[in-house]
Amino acid sequence: MNFDYRTPRYLMVIEQIKERIKKEELQPGERLPSETEFSKQLGVSRSTLREALRILEEENIIIRKHGIGTFVNQKPVFNKGIEELFSITDIIKREGKIPSTKIYFTGYVQAHGNEIHKLNLQKEEQVFLVKRVRFADNIPLVYCIDKIPAHLLPKEYTFQQESILDSLEKIGIIITYAEAEIKTISYHQKISKIMECDKDTPLLILKQIHYDQHNRPVLYSINYFRSDQISFHVLRKRML
Repeated sequence: MNFDYRTPRYLMVIEQIKERIKKEELQPGERLPSETEFSKQLGVSRSTLREALRILEEENIIIRKHGIGTFVNQKPVFNKGIEELFSITDIIKREGKIPSTKIYFTGYVQAHGNEIHKLNLQKEEQVFLVKRVRFADNIPLVYCIDKIPAHLLPKEYTFQQESILDSLEKIGIIITYAEAEIKTISYHQKISKIMECDKDTPLLILKQIHYDQHNRPVLYSINYFRSDQISFHVLRKRML
């Protein structure tokens, strides 16, 4: 690995650590040596090593667990392009894993807050609410909160454990596009526990308003993904 003599030492350390991970000399989930030992191995000062580790943590390549140590981050099992409108059932199956579901709630509730505006509802209207956890090979992947305007659903509508996109298709609601917003939170007292996450595992929150073939907002979803199981990327093109 060649570096210009003007390259800052901490950048050299970053590349050395990344190279060790690439060559599998450092395995996902492996604990790094102590600062004293690791700095000796790399031939740098502890302050240089700390700066390199700080940047690697920002890049989500390593993770610090307070009182335990610093670890190579686990590579997410799933990696999805955010530009693709996907069914969670489909992405689990594409990885050769078995999807399953635990339903926490289904039923009609009063609309409130953001969903009134996002779904173009009146204040008195109800939504059909579904709360559930989706599993891949019995490992929690995502906690889903889905809300559908009640007036769009037939009286006999019930939700089983299938894809919610497929469930809506069965009653003639074809989702064609969605507006998405994604952010992270470090810990959620209730949901992190349900998702079997420790306090050092962030959650990725994907909020989406789904529209049907008539450009009506028909589904508002909030999905809490385990960041150690899935990551998202987006393809960006330069406009010429």
